[in-house]
Amino acid sequence: MKRYLVAIYLRLSKEDDKWKEESNSIAMQRILLRRYIEEKFADYEIIEFCDDGYTGTNFDRPGMQEMLERIRNGEIDCIIVKDFSRFARDYIELGSYLEQIFPFLGVRFISVNDGYDSAKAQGGAADIDMNFKNLLYDLYSRDLSGKVRSSLSIRKEKGQYVSANSPFGYEKAPGDRHALLVAEDEAAVVRRIFSLTLDGWTSVQIARLFNKERVKTPIEFKIDKGRTNRIPKGGRFLWSGSTICQILRNEIYIGNIVQKKYTKDFVGGKNHLNSQEDWLVSYGHHEPIIEKAAFDQVQESRGNKRTPKHNQTHPLVGKLVCGCCKKNLRYRRGMNPYFNCHYSYSNNMENCVRKLNAMFVEQYVLLMMQEKLEEEGELEKLRMEEMARLDGKIRELKEKRRILHSGIERMKQNHFEAYQEYASGKTGRFQSDGLMLKSMEEELAGINDRLQEVEAEHSAIKCGREAEYSGGRFAELSEEMVEKYLDKIEVYDEQHMEIYWKESAGLKPASKNVLQ
Repeated sequence: MKRYLVAIYLRLSKEDDKWKEESNSIAMQRILLRRYIEEKFADYEIIEFCDDGYTGTNFDRPGMQEMLERIRNGEIDCIIVKDFSRFARDYIELGSYLEQIFPFLGVRFISVNDGYDSAKAQGGAADIDMNFKNLLYDLYSRDLSGKVRSSLSIRKEKGQYVSANSPFGYEKAPGDRHALLVAEDEAAVVRRIFSLTLDGWTSVQIARLFNKERVKTPIEFKIDKGRTNRIPKGGRFLWSGSTICQILRNEIYIGNIVQKKYTKDFVGGKNHLNSQEDWLVSYGHHEPIIEKAAFDQVQESRGNKRTPKHNQTHPLVGKLVCGCCKKNLRYRRGMNPYFNCHYSYSNNMENCVRKLNAMFVEQYVLLMMQEKLEEEGELEKLRMEEMARLDGKIRELKEKRRILHSGIERMKQNHFEAYQEYASGKTGRFQSDGLMLKSMEEELAGINDRLQEVEAEHSAIKCGREAEYSGGRFAELSEEMVEKYLDKIEVYDEQHMEIYWKESAGLKPASKNVLQ
């Protein structure tokens, strides 16, 4: 007679470990489930599946996938978990497995702490209680994730380094885990990498040299310092050209930290790279290992002429000049962004610009530019060009919307067909189609929002009400306008500035504007 095949599933997420839920440890789950099986079953065979350090908000877990595969092959009769949240925290997905997939496959499901046994549950109050618990697990997971992300976001806004690991070349300060100190042994390797690059070495050549000289890799430094425990494939860790490149383009080595580069679309989803304008950069956060001039030279020599340009998040960067020392003003991000002259501190020049409100100077220059363009007869020409551009954009967005809407209708039909496969245990297509459908619907909503904005902008410009629409080209200073018409602005303070227009734009070369 065939023995009863019982699968016990164990899971511990990083969130569980962070909040120190001792009762959820892998060891405690194993003891609880095996004790339950000994008491409730007679002739059985236990198969264990474990995911340590994986979130329960999706099914992309190696232990879970292996268990589901063996279920589809008919190798498992019963699944036992500590509670529903160990199996999944997604309320909808869990309900699909309990109510449709497992019953179809003839697999019994037991949640010990929830007192749930699918062999005994026949609907009614028990099912209502079970569904309510599942919903609470789902809401708890989303709430916890939101709190963690909110806390990290606040720390990033404050300019704190929030990563659990220190970057190569640095170590966490003993009394402040958000502060970085130079690790001289690692920093020596970083300095050598930049020095060799400036001497003409390629990243591949440097990697070969380091491997030949047996220079320790970043992971080997961590192992020696007890930060990790890894076994190399092939018996040895090796430098690679990609590792060298990552070091060469990392602004951490000039004292900056770059955060908010990625956004996760939903809990358990994938990271997406944000546009460079949305990155959060904290300048002068820690002691640099490499001089900025050397870093910029390396970027230029490697063809990265556009990096780093995080400080160019304001259209006037590179155009504002200190009236005293004639050096470019630097842009400082924050709650109240401003420009200042860096040399006022290093050269002790009292007349250098100390602080210039970024919003004020932007609005002032915009006003002067509008008056200048109108005076020279350029404003109406720009208005017509902008309306033509927006007409084209509206047509483009409407066509995208039409194509995407048709695609969604087809995807809904495919999704229904995939659900039928899903009920028979073929989960891959249903889950991937569901994510794609959700992504397409979100994209459609974004297109509709953007279309509404563009149509409003077009209407405002057409009626001569540019200033009423905050997103309009004439309601804010754009980089294109600055590059086309503005040569430089000499700043003495917020009351005294001189604007120099570009001759190539057909405007008079200089215009002295002094605020009274």
